[in-house]
Amino acid sequence: MTIVCANQRNDSNSDGAAMNQQFELFDIDNPCIGVCQSNKKGYCFGCLRSRTERQRWHHMTTEQQREVLRLIVGRKQRIEQMRQRKGEQLGFDFDKVIETNKLF
Repeated sequence: MTIVCANQRNDSNSDGAAMNQQFELFDIDNPCIGVCQSNKKGYCFGCLRSRTERQRWHHMTTEQQREVLRLIVGRKQRIEQMRQRKGEQLGFDFDKVIETNKLF
């Protein structure tokens, strides 16, 4: 029986220092969700990748793809923060019941 481990420990390198090596067992999935429409700056509304990131995805190393995924997470967070700020600026609370006096 052979066990494949994603992390393999190499106890020393040429300097004698300990180091970890990680081997990829699976490809990173393309973050495309099939929306494929871009804003003025070229970022896709669906996957939040730039034009360059979308065009080069299949030619990127695993490390480069991970970096793009990290950037996407940051973009999602900034979008959510902007939405929250916009909601605060509008000041609408649709769940709040406002009492009104009878006009007549």
